[in-house]
Amino acid sequence: MKTLILYLFFFLTLISCTNKTEKEQPQTIPTKISDKTIIDLSHSYSDKTVYWVTAKEFKLDTVFKGQTDKGYYYAANNFSTAEHGGTHIDAPIHFAKNAQTVDQIPLEKLVGNAIKIDVSSKSSDDPDYLVSIEDFKNWEKNHGYKIPDGSIVLIETGFSKYYPNKAKYLGTDERGDHAVKLLHFPGLSPEAATWLVENRQINSIGIDTPSIDYGQSEYFKSHVILLEKNIPAFENLTNLSMLPSNGFEIIALPMKIEGGSGAPLRIIALINKV
Repeated sequence: MKTLILYLFFFLTLISCTNKTEKEQPQTIPTKISDKTIIDLSHSYSDKTVYWVTAKEFKLDTVFKGQTDKGYYYAANNFSTAEHGGTHIDAPIHFAKNAQTVDQIPLEKLVGNAIKIDVSSKSSDDPDYLVSIEDFKNWEKNHGYKIPDGSIVLIETGFSKYYPNKAKYLGTDERGDHAVKLLHFPGLSPEAATWLVENRQINSIGIDTPSIDYGQSEYFKSHVILLEKNIPAFENLTNLSMLPSNGFEIIALPMKIEGGSGAPLRIIALINKV
């Protein structure tokens, strides 16, 4: 009997310690938005919004604005816009037949960890600068590791400081087919785009210029290379200078246009507060 009592005491003590250990184990707590600094990477839409020189520009029409005859204030507008203008997304179908439309892009491509490649020191004196393979390799060399799989890659050229001055930002303030040849702004070289899709596994890419291809591009090869691999592109970003080179997150949610080749984009960065 004494042996049985001792056994039961030992067993209950063991159960008690096990339960205590389980209760004291730290719980995984999701990071709160209050622990982050939010950086808006989007330009506003207005009559100043920069569009491709052949695209329909943004228009806002007032439906009603003021006091109603029932005593309450009411405001409503209609707006019209091209898919590709201002801060927007290029869906894969924009340059790849039968590829994903805006509404088909997986959210995993639009939300996640991000890095920034800063080429502003090179592009400041060269509006036709092409982001190179070396620029990506230098980032990896400086950080001591490869661009992580699933990254959202943002490219800072510094050109957003010119927005919305079309002459400086686009290279011309003229509009129409003839103005395409007058465009001058930095972009991603086709060689670098090819290197990314063949050697790294990125989810999406963005840039603070009107196009992922540079202004003088005729065949938009970087678009084709990326979008054929279902890698969407974000264009006309801003405030990239406020971001670190790594260790931040991106949330890039476009208007969900069924069948759309592109759409207005509200994109933000989340940075850990110091």
